[in-house]
Amino acid sequence: MTTPSQNPLAKARRVIVKIGSALLVDQASGDIRRAWLDALADDVAALHKRGADVVIVTSGAIAAGRRHLGLAEQKLKLEEKQAAAATGQIRLAHAYQTALARHGITAAQVLLTLDDTEERRRHLNGRATINTLLSLRAVPIINENDTVATAEIQFGDNDRLAARVAQMISADALILFSDIDGLYTADPRKDAAARHLPLVREITSEILAMAGEAPPGYSSGGRVSKLEAARVAVAAGCAMAIAQGTEAHPVSAILKGARCTWFVPREQPLTARKRWIAGSLNPVGSLVIDDGAAAALAGGKSLLPAGVVAVAGSFERGDAVLITRRDGAVVGRGLTAYGSADARRIIGHKSREIEALLGYRGRGEMVHRDDLVLAAPNQGAAHQDAAEIEAE
Repeated sequence: MTTPSQNPLAKARRVIVKIGSALLVDQASGDIRRAWLDALADDVAALHKRGADVVIVTSGAIAAGRRHLGLAEQKLKLEEKQAAAATGQIRLAHAYQTALARHGITAAQVLLTLDDTEERRRHLNGRATINTLLSLRAVPIINENDTVATAEIQFGDNDRLAARVAQMISADALILFSDIDGLYTADPRKDAAARHLPLVREITSEILAMAGEAPPGYSSGGRVSKLEAARVAVAAGCAMAIAQGTEAHPVSAILKGARCTWFVPREQPLTARKRWIAGSLNPVGSLVIDDGAAAALAGGKSLLPAGVVAVAGSFERGDAVLITRRDGAVVGRGLTAYGSADARRIIGHKSREIEALLGYRGRGEMVHRDDLVLAAPNQGAAHQDAAEIEAE
């Protein structure tokens, strides 16, 4: 058990809760477990009341919809799964909406595919949508878009989807609810000597070797998918828990110290995101800024169009770009909110003029501070990078 001071959930400001099909949908009847969902909604409302952002990643669309199409007893083909998901999504959305409305909380449905989290522009669109919903105090209900995903672009389970969402929105804590109370050295259902691991600080080869097969039933996730999810979440600076969710009020139980396994990161979510921007993305263009903008960036501000004096290279929204002074000195790098064509039309203008210039209401920032990494002082090598981009 963890004490409140050691519990990552207790201090998390942005929490993702992942719910599996086996917890949410009764396997015998195909009905949604309304009483259990109401108890979960009570827990979500408690987090919400303390000011935390809460996102729910849910499975269960296929499980909730297949019986209504007469597909309960057979192994489903891909198109049958997609048809069942189309029916089940409506039932799931209504169930979450009803459960959260008891607390005056608005639910919002977001459907994603693997491509949506990997292709950078779609990644940014999804991130912006979720962040906007959270700023409006809604609870996004996220599921894989099974009705359009093919076998080649599926997550295969929502453990991985939840981890990708955690990475996408810089979440502090991710809880994967399961029918087991954490990670064991072996499958405790088969090995009486299996030991529970309350804390994992590093996902080593020995930890990965503890993975097993998925349990029977509707669930597609097993320890393999959960450990893969942990690797993604921890790399993004997000603490992740594997916890038992079969009883009512499972989130409250974790806050009270119920046994689970926490995977803890070495750095904070925003730090991990900026390290990714700094080290993993090759800039494909540059934005040249004036001295006032450079001073604003040094003070922790976002880059606004008014401070940009020139655009170099050809790039799309979401691409990595260098940010330089007029003399070529690199100030930093970041993910641009505009493609190069639109960027050239709005540079030097106030943010309030963007809609009139472009015909749509885009973001007020050219590069948001959360998508920006400043260069180290006197970083001389970057002059050559900027020159190479200018010449392309």
